[in-house]
Amino acid sequence: MSTPEMTLEEARAYDKKRWLWPMGFGIIILVGAATLAGWWFDITWLMFAGVITVYGIVPALDFLIGKDSTNPPERVLDVLEDDPYYRVSTYVFVVVQFFFVIAAAALVGYGDLNIWQWLGITTTIGMLSGIAINTAHELGHKNTRLESWLAKIVLAPVAYGHFYVEHNYGHHSNVATPEDPASARMGEHFWRFLWRTMGGSAKSAVHVETARLKRKGRGFWHWRNELLQSWGMTVVLWALLIGFFGWLVLPFLIIQAFIGASLLEAVNYCEHYGLLRKKRDNGRYERCRPEHSWNNDHIVTNIFLFHLQRHSDHHAHPTRRYQSLRHFDEAPELPTGYAGMIVLAYFPPLWRKVMDKRVVAHYDGDIRQANLQPSQRDRLLAKYPPPSAGATA
Repeated sequence: MSTPEMTLEEARAYDKKRWLWPMGFGIIILVGAATLAGWWFDITWLMFAGVITVYGIVPALDFLIGKDSTNPPERVLDVLEDDPYYRVSTYVFVVVQFFFVIAAAALVGYGDLNIWQWLGITTTIGMLSGIAINTAHELGHKNTRLESWLAKIVLAPVAYGHFYVEHNYGHHSNVATPEDPASARMGEHFWRFLWRTMGGSAKSAVHVETARLKRKGRGFWHWRNELLQSWGMTVVLWALLIGFFGWLVLPFLIIQAFIGASLLEAVNYCEHYGLLRKKRDNGRYERCRPEHSWNNDHIVTNIFLFHLQRHSDHHAHPTRRYQSLRHFDEAPELPTGYAGMIVLAYFPPLWRKVMDKRVVAHYDGDIRQANLQPSQRDRLLAKYPPPSAGATA
């Protein structure tokens, strides 16, 4: 906790990444500018700047620059939380996101693009949209009206407004259990998980919001339904873009939204793969602890994603702002940042080779304690037989 003597300047000195945080939206500006320059100067490969950055440059920089596992001391957390400097990066990101989405829609509508240019700009904006969902994640956990609405606005271009409801009230309750559509199971490859989580998260969000409205004596179609508010923003935004730039924009909007959503779900896939909270005798799951999330301290991806990789502390303190999230030694560690892990997730054999042995080690060889894909359970138990004695079933 902070002390009366602790000044803002003194607290800021404990954040070693303080002046790096604007690079989060700064990288997006560079990627967007490179994409527009690729169109302007007819350098088609530059229009794939989003793909090159997310799947190539960021993982490489993670490897070259390394980690930062330092934590701010408890006494400065409250002061850092109240520092408005950190909020600016998330607010600026919203402006940057909408500028490039609108600019891309204009190019698609009026730019006379060839197929490769169209693919380049669509995939790049899809990458931006996926990263924007993470910004919505940071904003959506905060207890201010402005940030709550900004979270919904950020989700509008990617048509993933239900994330605001499902993540806060579904995922955080059911994380690391078979009931959570956003927690991947050991033996479940990413492409199977993707369809399960997309459909399951939307269904869960409808269930959660219906129950919330019912408790308040309201029906699903009430104007205070946060799902309808978020989805309505998408309808209005897409309708305006189509109205200004023509129907050629619609396929672009749909595909970039799918790319963005799949990028988010690839991150979800990495965050809790194979991890399981134990069920108590009363039928309820144990409290979520640091060992129920995969963490990582590679600097570049943490800057890019507002410390999302310090995921255990986020689940322990959902409203805590990104600059205050802490590293836990007891949390399981990914071998590289989320950006690199996403590339592995796209290739299931590589993913299994890297991650399955880590799940086994995390449970001391007894994967009966892990969250297993039901259809793969027998195969996994045969491949990784549990200890013959002293194991916990």
